[in-house]
Amino acid sequence: MAMAFRAPAAAVPHGGHATAAPLTSSSWKHGTACFSSSKLTGGGHRARLATAVHALATATAAAPFPPPNAEYLAAEFSGHGVTFEGVGDSCVVKMRVRNGSAAHLLLPSGLVTSYKPTMWHGATTEVLHTTVGEGPGGMPVIRGGVSMDLRCARGVAGDAPPSTWSPGGAWSLRDVRGGPTGSIEVELVSVEPPGNGAAEARCVVTLSPEALASELTVMNAASSSSPVALSGAVSNHLRVSTPDATYAVGLQGSDYRSREPILSEFSILPPDSAQLQQPHWAKRIDMFLSGEGAAAVAQEPDGEEDDDCKHLTAELCRIYSHAPREFTVIDRGRRNSVCLSRRGFEELYVFSPGSKHEWYGKYAYVCIGPAMLKPVVLAPGATWQGAQCIRNPNL
Repeated sequence: MAMAFRAPAAAVPHGGHATAAPLTSSSWKHGTACFSSSKLTGGGHRARLATAVHALATATAAAPFPPPNAEYLAAEFSGHGVTFEGVGDSCVVKMRVRNGSAAHLLLPSGLVTSYKPTMWHGATTEVLHTTVGEGPGGMPVIRGGVSMDLRCARGVAGDAPPSTWSPGGAWSLRDVRGGPTGSIEVELVSVEPPGNGAAEARCVVTLSPEALASELTVMNAASSSSPVALSGAVSNHLRVSTPDATYAVGLQGSDYRSREPILSEFSILPPDSAQLQQPHWAKRIDMFLSGEGAAAVAQEPDGEEDDDCKHLTAELCRIYSHAPREFTVIDRGRRNSVCLSRRGFEELYVFSPGSKHEWYGKYAYVCIGPAMLKPVVLAPGATWQGAQCIRNPNL
């Protein structure tokens, strides 16, 4: 099903939007995910996961609120096809609709760790790829899934560098709407720390029988004393049998530039990657989503994609511009496909770790998602909106 998107417009005062109006429920028909129930059972593995999510919570930006309380959230928001489970200092938000499609979301990180849509044969299939890896201080952390990396840079007086803020690691649950007979919406909110400004970010994750959608809104309050320069990317780590059996269909005619990978706290990157020489993830993602990314957009493209069925077998990292708003990723090994669509993001990020790794192993994935490398400036009172959707065409 095609999705009708309009190109984003310039940021306007609050009440107008920097992009097209939010998609309706008929436009987004599809799902999200986290740890499978099998991964949440068993004392040893469960303890490992608890340690991982604790490290993840402490490694990200400090939240201005206590760790999420699963019992409180269950009492406040249950009854919409959503359940809550505490794991360490985090909370897993579990969504499930009537046809069996399910999605899990981790708070306060906002990381979607699993999406299992129901397939034509009646069973569910995991679409996202996650791992438990080593984080700061040697502590295990969960990586992969769907992560939302937003950066807000606010000018300050004098010669001081701009203050920066990211909602990552500080998402709280604002509302749950809908139900299992239709679609389930989980709304998250994150607020700029006091003293820096008055920006607010919201994310609505919608699970429907056929798709998982994420709609992002960033508002610079009318009371703010300065504008905000916003950039960002959404990274979808898609599980595949091997990149050698994986194809991106529909990118023909798009301009591309080769570059180093996005590296955030949730990124998965093989240790023998050609891009191994990298700074700390926080510096790397800031470089990518600030001046370095904008400079890359301004450069002449390295080439134009001439293959409408791009084989992702080789190690590559590209930023595509003028790419279609919807295209398909096919995995011939798993005999599976997903359709990816976006709104409000001008660029498309495509990363493949290459095919020299084990089939169905730790590096059997590709990372693809929308990106906004040239910052959008939000004046006081202005709003930006963007969205992406992972659709299951296999019902």
